[in-house]
Amino acid sequence: MPYRLELTGITKRFPGVLANDNVTFAVKPGEIHALLGENGAGKSTLVKMIYGIMQPDAGEIRWDGQPVVVPNPKAARKLGIGMVFQHFSLFDALTVLENIALGMDAKIPSRELEARIREIMGRYGLLLDPHRTVATLSVGERQRIEIVRALLLDPKLLIMDEPTSVLTPQEVEQLFDVLRKLAAQGCSILYISHKLHEIKALCDTATILRGGKLVDTCDPRQETSRSLAEKMIGAGLKDIVRGEGRTLGLPKLVVSRLSTVKTGHFDVPVDNVSFTVRAGEIFGIAGVAGNGQNALLDAMSGEVRGGDKDAITLDGFPLGLLDTTGRRKRGLCAVPEERNGHAAVGDFTLSDNSVLTARDRLGMVMMGLISSGAARTYTGKVIADFAVKALGPGSTAGSLSGGNLQKYIMGREILQKPSVLVVSQPTWGVDAGAAAAIHQALVDLAAAGSAIVVISQDLDELRALCDTLAVINMGRLSPARPTEEMSVEEIGLLMGGVHGATEVHDAVPA
Repeated sequence: MPYRLELTGITKRFPGVLANDNVTFAVKPGEIHALLGENGAGKSTLVKMIYGIMQPDAGEIRWDGQPVVVPNPKAARKLGIGMVFQHFSLFDALTVLENIALGMDAKIPSRELEARIREIMGRYGLLLDPHRTVATLSVGERQRIEIVRALLLDPKLLIMDEPTSVLTPQEVEQLFDVLRKLAAQGCSILYISHKLHEIKALCDTATILRGGKLVDTCDPRQETSRSLAEKMIGAGLKDIVRGEGRTLGLPKLVVSRLSTVKTGHFDVPVDNVSFTVRAGEIFGIAGVAGNGQNALLDAMSGEVRGGDKDAITLDGFPLGLLDTTGRRKRGLCAVPEERNGHAAVGDFTLSDNSVLTARDRLGMVMMGLISSGAARTYTGKVIADFAVKALGPGSTAGSLSGGNLQKYIMGREILQKPSVLVVSQPTWGVDAGAAAAIHQALVDLAAAGSAIVVISQDLDELRALCDTLAVINMGRLSPARPTEEMSVEEIGLLMGGVHGATEVHDAVPA
């Protein structure tokens, strides 16, 4: 049989960047094929060309043995190529059925579409009520909508981009079961993920890119996660180094009975949250997205102020009524989940973005005037220390890849040496090498006496990094416990909470 997909000599250039350099690889029918690479390696550009979002400058794409041009995503879908993106494109106020109908190329009568949806859900075990409103669904359930929408096209190739970044361990296993069923029926899967243990558990073949070039094709089951990571970065992977005989200090950050007010129709406020973080401690908060993490970070950073000044204290000083500027002056820095527009302004230079958060702590503003030299010097240090791929401090934040922008944002806050750092998804979208560097920087910051709160959906990250762990679900926080005392299964069940598979939520009506 011919290959399902063949890429030969695929090359794509952007101004100043060679994103893909003569890339050649093939995917067999029924194969689960991983596409690996560090940030900026060219993975996203490659799959965008396969899906017709952009066109190659050189090279050939062959589909079932025949050369093809894929001018747009609609043409890709007509060939039999489906794609499930990392960020879902769903309307919260609409039902599952309505969202799926909006994503179809052809107009299908509602009853016929619902019957097809139920047939696919039953075939692959994707249990979901088509008439439920998306706002009431967990992240894992929302992902099922995107998968069903892709499967309605009866794809021959399904591209999955970081599909497990917001799922519980139980939901990951459910997804893997679906993908294995698809592969057994002849559908090829092109799977992009930074979670290398998942690649080993799921994939038959791995193609590895580095700097836009193909550097290896291997059987991931014969590799270790470490060897895969080292192939990606082209160097040895560094382990987290912790100081010997490390002891935690006195309580530094104390959150006491913190509650927030519901501000939107779909947000989840936090309810009576209390925890303490000591000097030198890394405190982890696990949870599926949409369970109050954003409300918690906004309340801690000062973006949303409460009515109780003592709900948050730093070294005994009440922060509850201070705004973000006041809290930063007292030593509390924060990194929100959303990079673009929240953690950084895309149209501003990196230097200007540094001024936005570091101006007071690092003296970048004197008598009302910005010291552009101080801002450039500091930004240059962030770029150098965190290996940010940028043309310099004058580069706009919007010109950076997602992973490099994440490295810049994390470096910008860590190098301010805050007394308390609260960070959401510290390594979201970054490769193994960059994640290891960020983890080490957080460990070093804690070793210097800072208290750190890490909010993350990546259990491997939390278990490797944190001294203490709690789980947030529907705005409530579980009791904190030493990380080594908590199993993955226990954490996953706490993360699932009321979102777990239940007869009420998951049964498909007859």
